[in-house]
Amino acid sequence: MYRSKLFTIAILFLGLAITGFQCASTELTSAKLYIQQKNYDLALASLKKEVAKNPKSDEGYYLLGLVSGEQGDYPTLIDSYSKSLAISNLYEKDINQSKIYFWAQLFNQGVAFFQKGNNATDKDSAKLWYDKSINSFKTATQIEPDSLSTVKNLAFVYLSAQEYDNAIPPLQQLIAKEKSVDSYKYLGEIYYNKAVSFKTKYANSHDAQDSVAAQDYYGKAITVLQDGRKLYPNNPDLLLYLSNSYIGANKVDVAIDAFKEGVEQDPSNKYYRYNYGVLLLGNKDYQDAETQFKKAIEIDPNYQNAIYNIAVTYVKWASEIQKELDAKGDTATSAFKDKYVKALPYLQKVASMKNTDPNMWELLGKVYATLGYEKEATEAMDKADKLRK
Repeated sequence: MYRSKLFTIAILFLGLAITGFQCASTELTSAKLYIQQKNYDLALASLKKEVAKNPKSDEGYYLLGLVSGEQGDYPTLIDSYSKSLAISNLYEKDINQSKIYFWAQLFNQGVAFFQKGNNATDKDSAKLWYDKSINSFKTATQIEPDSLSTVKNLAFVYLSAQEYDNAIPPLQQLIAKEKSVDSYKYLGEIYYNKAVSFKTKYANSHDAQDSVAAQDYYGKAITVLQDGRKLYPNNPDLLLYLSNSYIGANKVDVAIDAFKEGVEQDPSNKYYRYNYGVLLLGNKDYQDAETQFKKAIEIDPNYQNAIYNIAVTYVKWASEIQKELDAKGDTATSAFKDKYVKALPYLQKVASMKNTDPNMWELLGKVYATLGYEKEATEAMDKADKLRK
């Protein structure tokens, strides 16, 4: 679940100064009096009569929008303000101030509801508060469409509520207007995960449409992440999802060339080294993958992903050697075990870093078992089982 630090905005609304009842219609005069008394129901009734009798009443529509906002009827607020401005600009300043006031109210409501959703102890309660937050931010964007802070918070609430499809439009809007790294990252991740979902579905259904959908989303992910990479070339999340998307789209060669170029241009960039290694590993180029992961670890000795993946490289390399030996009928040679020996210290280091990934412990258990460390293998497998519960 995604989180974002939402901020609140305090804004002072000076209220409506009702002056000069002279020359106003009976309905307008009554409405202003009712507004002063905060009797919004009677004010609303008077204003509806006013605009029905006088469709060109710019002040009538302005006040109708104001009263509608006080009653939480924001669609009528938006419509009435638009009609007032279409008649004249006389109340433009008042309308703009009023919009800011109601926008701020909705924005702060959205923040408060979002925080309650985060603090909820069960999914149903969280969903209730997230829905309220979404509604507040959506309405706020209707009042102030150019407020990127509202769009951003709306996107993050959708992400927190795991409504990923609904998060796509605001993220696209942020990319178009703000080009923030988070907007590229989260949109690319959504597309990537949807691609993986359709690919998994295709494996079970064998429906060609699922395969087409998977490739379509991989393509969308690559486009978004490539664009993001141009602006944020060193962001590890963008690079990771980009390389994984290339792999999923069966464009490994294209990805390898792209990341190879990145490594050549910036040899000290651990993220390029790591992602290049991931691509090489996926292409079963174990020797070159080993080189890239080692370089990444030289740059950052505590780079956990690189440490884990060099171990994975050795394990897969060992399995490949073992298969070749079995195919030749050579069961006496145990040269493949050398790779397991090389994998062990890297896995042990990841374990010392308090890794809670059950797959890591399972892999460590497999290596221990292959090398004959039965006690250690059992302990590692037990740890993996506990983490999965």
